[in-house]
Amino acid sequence: MTKPLIVFGATSFVGQILCRYLHELNHDGELNWLMAARSEEKLKRMQQELGGPHMPEYRLADAANDTQLRALCDEAGVIISTVGPYALYGEPLIKACVETGTDYCDLTGETQWIRRMIDRYENKARDSGARIVHCCGFDSIPSDLGVWFLQQQAQKQLGTHCQQVKMRVRKFKGGFSGGTVASMMNVAKEAAKDSALRRELSDPYALCPADSKPTVRQPKIGAAMDEDVNSWIAPFVMEAINTRIVHRSNALLGHPWGQDFLYDEAVMTGAEKKGQSRAKRTALGQSLMMLGFAVPPTRWLMSRFLPKPGEGPSPEMQRTGFFDLVFVGHSSSTEGDNTGDSVGTKQTVRTTLYGERDPGYGATARMLGQAALCLRDDVSKKDKPGGFWTPASALAEPLIPRLEAHAGLSFKVVPESL
Repeated sequence: MTKPLIVFGATSFVGQILCRYLHELNHDGELNWLMAARSEEKLKRMQQELGGPHMPEYRLADAANDTQLRALCDEAGVIISTVGPYALYGEPLIKACVETGTDYCDLTGETQWIRRMIDRYENKARDSGARIVHCCGFDSIPSDLGVWFLQQQAQKQLGTHCQQVKMRVRKFKGGFSGGTVASMMNVAKEAAKDSALRRELSDPYALCPADSKPTVRQPKIGAAMDEDVNSWIAPFVMEAINTRIVHRSNALLGHPWGQDFLYDEAVMTGAEKKGQSRAKRTALGQSLMMLGFAVPPTRWLMSRFLPKPGEGPSPEMQRTGFFDLVFVGHSSSTEGDNTGDSVGTKQTVRTTLYGERDPGYGATARMLGQAALCLRDDVSKKDKPGGFWTPASALAEPLIPRLEAHAGLSFKVVPESL
């Protein structure tokens, strides 16, 4: 019998959404999954809420209890962790999975923690066969698989890869949870005290293997007009993690998109004068937010008004949220003109990615659940052995149809004009 998925942190904000989603999927009782958390009272309450003939079993496990974590690993086909901030609570489970050869997925967006885990445990994961796949939520599945999908279309249409890809957030509706806020605050707090960490966080190749880091300078996004999408743009808040994951995917896949591959992300704010103003306000607002998180007095003040751990978007917002992303890829190639000289040409491929439900929670829970099922059921250890993978490098080809069939995502090729 297939070993179960285990949701660790089942009573957290995202964990509860994920458990409801898996329960809905398990209408025939064949999914085989369990819940795990440290509070038996909350787990029993979750069981009662789910109800029905296929109510999941639960296991007690605390992130600080190595014995309980290893017991989970011994039972699990894949462990899904929703226990964050991961930099504070995530390492013991990574250690247990690596030591027992257990596959693992999470939804972290904490670059500095991922780098630490790779440095400490990648060799052990390769030896034990544990496959660790971080960033299986809104950060960074849409970006990572969106680039992979566009590059597959580029090969079909152009016979080559795109040397530059831009991701633009066309529309977006969603909210923050207290867990996300806590993670962002912790990253800013760590960086404020450590100049080496600040340099690491500013490196677009921070998550690439040390022996295969490209050196090409990556685009730096500010408030600007982007002719490719006919809109003013501003920095996208998730860019700091998404770009690092995309570049790691390119490296782990053997640089199929080139050592000089360029990638950036931004939010579209409109083509009119108002779009320019919104772009400038957005760029300034993000800078001030991160500065506020880094300084103790303002961090304390902001924490009083932002969601607390366990709080987040309402069920209605989760249901009605969505995201609409545009990917624009440019090839870099040469062809001969009628004089026989070589002439540089640039061809363009455009794709879109639409996702139903609140990006960070409703959609993330579905993406995370499908990523774990894909890792357990669709990807053999012969094809993808132990190590630290990204969603695109480990799962892309079988995961995209899963996401379209069961998670409300739609990947499409679009004409030249948007």
